[in-house]
Amino acid sequence: MAEGERKPGRGMVDRSEGFGERLLGVLLDRAHEMPPQLIAPLIAEEVARVGGRDVSILLQDYAQVVLAPLSGRRLVVAEPELISDSHAGTAFLTAATVEVTQDDGGVRMYLPLLDGSDQVGVMAVTMDTVDDDDRRLLRRLAGLVADMVVTKHTYTDQFFQARRREPMSVAAEIQWSLLPPLSMAVPQVALAGMLEPAYRIAGDSFDYALNENVLHVAVIDAMGHDLGAAAMATIAIGTYRHARRADVDLVEIYAFMDRAIDEQFGPDRFVTAQMMRLDTTTGHLQWVNAGHPAPLLIRDGRVLHPLEGPTTLPVGFGGEQPRMNEHQLQRGDRLLCYTDGVIEEHVSGQEPFGEEQLIRCVNRMTGQASGVRAEVRWLSQALMAERGGLTSDDATLFLIEWRGGAADHLAVV
Repeated sequence: MAEGERKPGRGMVDRSEGFGERLLGVLLDRAHEMPPQLIAPLIAEEVARVGGRDVSILLQDYAQVVLAPLSGRRLVVAEPELISDSHAGTAFLTAATVEVTQDDGGVRMYLPLLDGSDQVGVMAVTMDTVDDDDRRLLRRLAGLVADMVVTKHTYTDQFFQARRREPMSVAAEIQWSLLPPLSMAVPQVALAGMLEPAYRIAGDSFDYALNENVLHVAVIDAMGHDLGAAAMATIAIGTYRHARRADVDLVEIYAFMDRAIDEQFGPDRFVTAQMMRLDTTTGHLQWVNAGHPAPLLIRDGRVLHPLEGPTTLPVGFGGEQPRMNEHQLQRGDRLLCYTDGVIEEHVSGQEPFGEEQLIRCVNRMTGQASGVRAEVRWLSQALMAERGGLTSDDATLFLIEWRGGAADHLAVV
């Protein structure tokens, strides 16, 4: 022990830093007030301290087709990586580290960047050699990098620009600014959503919140496909959040949203919506369906049936008394909520895509990917292929998996 250092005595806690803790601490301390453009070289500098080189930060694009490289001094900027066909894509979809031995004997590591349970992207780094201590430290470093990206993105356009792979409409810009993370997973419940077309979405949106043991979900489709639809969606989601945070029931939430849309846009404009409350401990589901297709109940990888029930007039028609639906889920049950753009798409002169074809695609989903995020992405692409690549209307997919159990009983490590 160096001169001047105090050795912990009896009853004292050893707070001395190990190498890994010092490295992560330095990165965290320096990042607090650092301008966003200096985050990339800081990451590369700290990775070099553990023997890493050729660092790349790859962020998911809006359509979830590629992982796009973030530019920055000391970062390797290569071509975007296909999510469906690359080592980086595998790390992204599985939320697990992928290691690839290089011809020169080094190891290329792809580490998922996780914001909670939502995949932000992937950090790639090459190591000459790698052991379990390296793996543990790099996983923690990737977690800190993800937090930095999420925090700093509110101060800069750099991360948005890296993710944008084609021109985006103003309406889509508004909609993406409204959205929560596209996926969430806790031991009791997991969910994931997709919006199409990602760069031209206008009236579709979704929102969710997990408050104690209750999952709140809303999926909406505002009339039209223009800035007016985006404005309606903004007010609908904003009003939904306001009412939800006032801790009122679904009937009152519907009434809040109905009045807001009616007062702002009049009787000729409306928003279809599906609002849900799921008790994540018991699996008891309540929902109000205001003009949406019935959600599909999926059990053991197959669609059991649509969750039919009384429907309510779309939000904005004014004064409708909403009809409450209830259902008891079984552990492992899934719900697929979707907007009419999924099933009404059609080639001119031909029949719409329809619910039956949707169900056939859903029944093929199990085994094609792992986890709700990867599966809803696979389903979106499969549906796109089945529709001949058409997405002329907004379309939303939102998948919920109930796993059961009480959060209070989880072990804290």
